[in-house]
Amino acid sequence: MQKIPATVITGFLGAGKTTMIRNMLMNADGRKIALIINEFGDLGVDGDVLKGCGAEACTEDDIIELNNGCICCTVADDFIPTMEKLLARKDRPDHIIIETSGLALPQPLVAAFNWPGIKTAVTVDGVVTVVDSAAVAAGRFADDHDALHAQRAEDEGLDHESPIEELFEDQLTAADLIVLNKADLIDEAALKSVREIVAAATARKPRMIEARNGDIPASVLLGLGVGTESDIENRKSHHELEHEGAPHDHDHDEFESFVVELGALADGAAFMESLKPVIDKHDILRLKGFAEVKGKPMRLVIQAVGSRIDSYYDRPWAAGEARGTKLVVIGLHDEMDDQAITSEIKALG
Repeated sequence: MQKIPATVITGFLGAGKTTMIRNMLMNADGRKIALIINEFGDLGVDGDVLKGCGAEACTEDDIIELNNGCICCTVADDFIPTMEKLLARKDRPDHIIIETSGLALPQPLVAAFNWPGIKTAVTVDGVVTVVDSAAVAAGRFADDHDALHAQRAEDEGLDHESPIEELFEDQLTAADLIVLNKADLIDEAALKSVREIVAAATARKPRMIEARNGDIPASVLLGLGVGTESDIENRKSHHELEHEGAPHDHDHDEFESFVVELGALADGAAFMESLKPVIDKHDILRLKGFAEVKGKPMRLVIQAVGSRIDSYYDRPWAAGEARGTKLVVIGLHDEMDDQAITSEIKALG
């Protein structure tokens, strides 16, 4: 039988992966698609958003969620069994989409497609890395080499870059296609700078395209035909290069997530405006979830990257569905005060 193509979609927290997939499902050109979604946090926000989009190309039964935080660390325990169950179905999909968490390394996941039983049935059509152009333009995830060299000159003990910058580079190194998303939020000069920063972050030169609100045709994202699993040795991450030839574990202890729950919001817009200083104060990397707004029959989706917050009503609340507001908060472990953040967010409701 012909191998089923699989597309791995990676990218940092809040880059717009879920929005891009949602747009793609609504315009899938007749393909039947299965989704594997890996999230960091106990509340499956991305999976629930995609289940609510009502796309014929991908029903709720075609969406598989792995809320373990990092699919790259649990390939044997989670991903391989999930793929085996998917392949055992009588109604096999035409294409498999895998959305990694924003904290995952794509390399171990792609390498897993060489696993016996998987390699004969599925091939990696391509790795698509989504970049938040506005964030990179603001310097939030860009590497400042001059500043780093200056710090090294002052501190001989500083011999490594930050985990976030390394992760950003690793996701770019794995890419077959780079999507510069949110291009509409910056001007042409800033976008040109983003292109230069992204190009300098990886020795490989994958194609780059621009996107606004993740709106890219399925024909552009799917059908790349790369077979990336056969080239993964040429796309090693920082972690792999540092520990080459030695057994090691990939650790995400520097990141932390927790869920904040509160009741219905009196005013959704006012809540989000009041949320911005809380995010800035505690340097929250990512916040996402669902909210109930008094007097509104529909569920409000909230997505925040830094203090930039987007929201939209995605679907009516279902009969018998538990309402309320639930938000996943993600940040650096050493900088997160769970109790203070929870208390401050609850006070806004």
